[in-house]
Amino acid sequence: MSDESDVPLFTQRGIDFVPSEHTRGPWDPRHQHGGAVAALAARAAEQTAGPGFAVTRLTMELMRPVPLETLAVDVAVPRPGRRVIGIDVSLSAGDLEEVEVVRAHAVAIRRSDLPTGEGHRSFLEPGPEAGVESQFIFEDEGRPAFHRTGMEVRFVGGGAGQPGPAKAWFRLRRPVVEGEEPTGVQRAAAAADFGNGVSWVLPPDRWIFVNPDLTLHLARPPQGEWIGLDAVTLPSDQGMALAESAVYDEHGRLGRAAQSLLLQPRADG
Repeated sequence: MSDESDVPLFTQRGIDFVPSEHTRGPWDPRHQHGGAVAALAARAAEQTAGPGFAVTRLTMELMRPVPLETLAVDVAVPRPGRRVIGIDVSLSAGDLEEVEVVRAHAVAIRRSDLPTGEGHRSFLEPGPEAGVESQFIFEDEGRPAFHRTGMEVRFVGGGAGQPGPAKAWFRLRRPVVEGEEPTGVQRAAAAADFGNGVSWVLPPDRWIFVNPDLTLHLARPPQGEWIGLDAVTLPSDQGMALAESAVYDEHGRLGRAAQSLLLQPRADG
């Protein structure tokens, strides 16, 4: 498939969304990256909430690996409201017998013009213009993948090839859905799933540290193309870990993301 920037992550066909190869994840070439799927779930939540609301929380459970296949999106509103809305999003895969692969819940709050006198005093520095692109250890340059052809990643602390905490800026290289400009929430959801990938502590060539969930909290709608993460992974010797990221845009700190991690030695490691 072409790597031109106008090729979207997903193409809509009715209620279904056909993924491009640029949604591919790092662990298995047959599966999609959680960041691409998170952006699609965020889009569904935003469109359901409507223009007067802003999504302030997105919690996503990856029920099983998301195949590189057409996804059906179903939405429900278990908590309707004038000021706060709760939204359920379900993504299912499979042509003949659909199987739920993602279950998400979003909270949206009505926007209000209520100046508090508070500003965004915490910034991720330096900015993306000073960042350096770094090759991921698990990267396969022979095929498109979300972490390479779907997302631009610039490190300003740490690096993809070294363990430990990392600071990085993220920018989508292409639309989430064909013909649409990604929103700030979609950009933040896509970037938030990278926390464990940029702040790894166990060598990716010997360990798998996949996240079965992602929770993103936002204090305000993100602005601009770039989303920054200040990420750290907290491992354990119990087969589990936590990746936590402070979330920024170029106007300052705006949220936090967290991922539970399943730790597993690679069979060929």
